[in-house]
Amino acid sequence: MPEPQYVEVGDGVGLATYSWGDPDGPPVVLVHGFASSTADTWVHTGWVRMLEREGFRILGIDQRGHGISQKPHDAAGYTVRNLARDVEAVLDTFLVDEALYVGYSLGARVGWQVALDLADRVPRAVLGGVPDGIPLDRLDIDQVRRYADDGTPVTDPVTQNYIALAERVPGNDLYALLALAEGMRDSRSIDPDPAHAPQQPVLFATGALDAVLDGSRRLAEAVPQATFFEIPGRHHFNAPGAKTFRTAALEFLKG
Repeated sequence: MPEPQYVEVGDGVGLATYSWGDPDGPPVVLVHGFASSTADTWVHTGWVRMLEREGFRILGIDQRGHGISQKPHDAAGYTVRNLARDVEAVLDTFLVDEALYVGYSLGARVGWQVALDLADRVPRAVLGGVPDGIPLDRLDIDQVRRYADDGTPVTDPVTQNYIALAERVPGNDLYALLALAEGMRDSRSIDPDPAHAPQQPVLFATGALDAVLDGSRRLAEAVPQATFFEIPGRHHFNAPGAKTFRTAALEFLKG
């Protein structure tokens, strides 16, 4: 990992960002998923190495509440629109007028919003493992809070998976992740909304064994220039490491 460069976004939160590759190459921004980090999703899985070899300029972002970025506990800061604005602030700071976008899971949800809000700056986007419906709706917030407070065992299987994911990545703060879940669910509205879909080319990629596969397909059907790639033999948590996913994304990004 290179030394992080911190970008202060609109509400004073410091985001850790990382740069690789040819400064004159086509920029691509990488945005990880819930309870993950740039290193976990994009470096350890070979994405950065692949993109660097292909001549891209790469910007990785540890989203607020993740990695070594600041981890506020106020749910109000964790709306999808705020997370999309964080990406915009990073592009502005690095003087990037136009960038390709690659996001996974939470990063893909944010990417849908980025593709809408920055349509003139994001010509193509890869959205991996993006479900439809209410964000993080299957997470039992009360069980997570009790677990964080006093170690009360988590009994809900889906929530157990999220806890395991959070504890696998060093430095994760359960209270920050709780705030994120609450912030994204507060509106109780469908997000992403198929009625308001990106118009630029988007590659949707979801594991064949992922519970969100059908939801990802429904979202792809709403995007006029969508391509769908089903990642063979992968579930939600191991799909980013699939060589087939990387290869399909690279072909798409190169147009």
